[in-house]
Amino acid sequence: MPTSPPTALVLSGGGARAAYQVGVLQAIAQMRREALGPKEARSNPFDIIVGTSAGAINSAALACHADRFDTAIEQLVAVWSEFQADRVYRADALGVIRSGAQWLTMLSLGWALARWRRFRPRSLLDNGPLETLLHELIPMQRLPQMLARRHLRALAVTAFSYSTGEHVTFYSAAQALRPWVRSQRMAAPTQLGHEHLLASAAIPFVFPAHSIMHEGQAGWYGDGSMRQSAPLSPAIHLGAERMLVIGAGRMHEPPAPRASDRRYPSLAQIAGHALSSIFLDALAVDVERLARINRTLSLLPPAALSQTPLRPVECLVIAPSQRLDDIAARHVDALPAPVRTLLHGVGVGRAGGPQTQGSALASYLLFEAPFTRELMALGAADARARQAEVAQFFGWPRATGDTASGAVQASAA
Repeated sequence: MPTSPPTALVLSGGGARAAYQVGVLQAIAQMRREALGPKEARSNPFDIIVGTSAGAINSAALACHADRFDTAIEQLVAVWSEFQADRVYRADALGVIRSGAQWLTMLSLGWALARWRRFRPRSLLDNGPLETLLHELIPMQRLPQMLARRHLRALAVTAFSYSTGEHVTFYSAAQALRPWVRSQRMAAPTQLGHEHLLASAAIPFVFPAHSIMHEGQAGWYGDGSMRQSAPLSPAIHLGAERMLVIGAGRMHEPPAPRASDRRYPSLAQIAGHALSSIFLDALAVDVERLARINRTLSLLPPAALSQTPLRPVECLVIAPSQRLDDIAARHVDALPAPVRTLLHGVGVGRAGGPQTQGSALASYLLFEAPFTRELMALGAADARARQAEVAQFFGWPRATGDTASGAVQASAA
């Protein structure tokens, strides 16, 4: 493991938007090879990896191959570059009818069908194919080896308990760490498995909740972005002194264009903004909180600083420079026809300009190569644009002629 300060990678949620993270990581891996050479760049640069929702899947893929970091990145790039929706959820007509159509029918006719116990679809879409993909992509049995051999200090995956209403951080660590408890959120040391990834990525209403055994009791868990008031907290509790945070929207995006709209918002528009609030807003707020704490700590004299449990945490945030909703609007028609029909029923329009209705909702479900490739390309470009900051953050030697593009963002929480 590196002798530098413990470094964490924090990957947020966002469904198909997580392709952006893979593009950022691909560019960072390339920059690392350029700075250190192929041999030195093989090791895992992250001591702690924390993931939520689709970010949990990317995180686990990296953690389980922590002894061959570049290979792990290549595998993620290969999967996201050739993605098709039917690798994540049933996208055929029968599958959509059995889940989405029945679910929408229950919303409108549930009072008449309440006695039919069989007629209780659990979600808009059936994500059964995702479980198969996870077993192919992520060998969770390798995680204990990676921890034991010190290729990694800890992996954490977040989920929300429908049974208790608590936000839970499940983690596996190389050394025993005391779990933390805060208001409506807690940590639980455990042997992480595919069930934790499925639960963390269970987008509310869209994918079904997943059962997890915790403290000897089974419970139903959903997407880890729900009630996630402090996305950076797990990395800090696990010992991170600096962290790279890769977002999935809003933080660096240009503002949405303002236009007069007299039409009542569709269900798709409302759902899209609700999901954006769940997935995106908490991270931006927590990064701002971290920055305020860092600034406050910098003003304290050494004697006062020694009396507080708080410590400054260096933080570099890379987030999309373009609106992902607008990119999704150009690719809505890439979705399989049955899924397009289903989404059209809740207000998602056909592919067009930035004002395509419901494009925000579609962006979370667009596991199709034209969309994911464009997000990966954007992620790589955004990371390259911050090359000097990235090199400074990791302490790599600068390439000749490289000029700083700005100070590393300092933040703490």
